Amino acid sequence: MRTGRIAGSVTALAAGAAFLTGSPGAGLAAVIGSCTIVVQSSGTMKVAPSLTAMSSRNSGGSAAQVSVNPQSLVCNILALLDCYSISTPAPASFLTWPSGWSGSASFVSAFTINGGVERPGNTPVMVANGTKTLDIHLDATGSGIFRAGAYQAQVTVRCE
Repeated sequence: MRTGRIAGSVTALAAGAAFLTGSPGAGLAAVIGSCTIVVQSSGTMKVAPSLTAMSSRNSGGSAAQVSVNPQSLVCNILALLDCYSISTPAPASFLTWPSGWSGSASFVSAFTINGGVERPGNTPVMVANGTKTLDIHLDATGSGIFRAGAYQAQVTVRCE
């Protein structure tokens, strides 16, 4: 059986003030803001009948689900609607793959926010304060046939 997992250990990057904690000038965090990212569930990729592509969209596959909660006092005070951007760039390679496979594949990710329009993972989407649910899909195209075994890929969730 050929299956892959996405977002099993999603790398969550919340850029901005959240990283200032414990650093010189950490008091800025309360003024600038923060972004909390929580993995709700891992996704599962399934191989296509051709054995050359794997996707969370294929039969038996599922999207990863992540909650993102950007908060910025500056955005609240100034009534700004687009203080943070969210993106989910695809990985460069699998983290793990079966023995004997080359490990070479190209990846494309996509996501929806609160069930809305699907967007390319590498395209940042501006968002307002408040919790959002992301459904993240990952597609992989191999340089040949995917061998039987387990594959794992990690999608990065960015809130900047």
